[in-house]
Amino acid sequence: MQRKVNWLMVLFSLIGGAIGWGIGEWLLNSLRGEWPDIVVSGLYFGVISLCVGLACLIAEMISPRLNGPSWRQRYTGTSWLVLVPATLVMLFIAGLALEAAYQFEPGNVKSVNNIVLAIDNSGSMEQTDPNQDRYKAAKRMIEEMDSDKQVAVFVFNDSVDLLQPFVQLEDQDVKNQLFAKIDAIQPTQGGTDIGLSLSEAMKHIKDHQDTERGTMVVLLSDGFSEIDTNAMLADYKAQHIGVHTIGLSQVDAQGSGLLRQIAEETGGQYYDVSDANELSFVFEQIYSSIGERTLVTERSGPLKNSTYYMVLHIIALALIGTMLGLALGLVFDNRYLAKSFAIGGATAGLLAGFLLEAGLSGRPFTDGLVRLGADLVLAGVITLFSFVVPIRENQRQRGGRRHRGAAESEVSSLSGRQSDRSSRGF
Repeated sequence: MQRKVNWLMVLFSLIGGAIGWGIGEWLLNSLRGEWPDIVVSGLYFGVISLCVGLACLIAEMISPRLNGPSWRQRYTGTSWLVLVPATLVMLFIAGLALEAAYQFEPGNVKSVNNIVLAIDNSGSMEQTDPNQDRYKAAKRMIEEMDSDKQVAVFVFNDSVDLLQPFVQLEDQDVKNQLFAKIDAIQPTQGGTDIGLSLSEAMKHIKDHQDTERGTMVVLLSDGFSEIDTNAMLADYKAQHIGVHTIGLSQVDAQGSGLLRQIAEETGGQYYDVSDANELSFVFEQIYSSIGERTLVTERSGPLKNSTYYMVLHIIALALIGTMLGLALGLVFDNRYLAKSFAIGGATAGLLAGFLLEAGLSGRPFTDGLVRLGADLVLAGVITLFSFVVPIRENQRQRGGRRHRGAAESEVSSLSGRQSDRSSRGF
């Protein structure tokens, strides 16, 4: 048993990790929102594993420092055969399962997939939002929604119009049709009836009730209306539907007070906006509060600072690292390397998990660099751990005759040494 490092493997592994990161970033940008998160995460880790495994295999073929020349002569064919199943397939399954566990929400918490927009179109909005920025912000929010989201849009003054019943945003064509309806909205000179808008929104929610899908409402207004909040909000509170409210006027103190009360009583958030130009940012904040998360992206929403999910995230990365180490051991058909790399993978996974927890911030460029650092940690630390946990070369022989021949040779050699020792008085 020896402690040694194949520095060519370390270098190639880092290169493989960087290539895997590049492919993984493309997968995240192309498939996230179109495919389920658990599938995208599984593919991400599977690709990283395949690239690292391929790089390590090539390095050991060039310089078989860890497995020995006999491995290169006899078993490289087997290594090529098991490369894809041991890396891409195994880590895809592991990533998929761990992502599913990370997505699980205990208790009665449901992921928000249904979003209702209720937008004030009263006459006073001509003064507070003359450029119709509220509709531009709503369109931008809808543009960012994933394909599993459903959205309904109401516009109201002293009456309420259902502009768009619940529709699943399965592709860009659906979004474009909704944008055309929003663009066709005409200004009115009506008053403001916030209570009626909430009542009509709740009726529509009940008509399209889905116990597996959480719902939230985004209400924007610049006015005030007399409502019985206890009666009006009873269904919202009973069904745990948060109403996020946006006040677009600082003049009407009663209006901002009402919107704040609605948000507080339903578990939503109130946003006070003095300039309509800020609405896009506010809508973006509200959408980020839904609470989406994956093992390779920022955790947002109410669970952002959850200790439970932080620990679960780090443990999941440690298990990913362990599986990657075992995969490399399977590729080389060497149980000593599998043990060393698995321990190294667990350590690397812990480091990568802490790095992701500390570094992910929701900014695409920064998060990409953080993921690159985590991938390089996984790739580099695993291959260095053969210096920490001792290993043995793969010297397994094929065929029973070879075993017997080797054993007979060893016995003959031992007998010769014993005879030589006897003749020398040992």
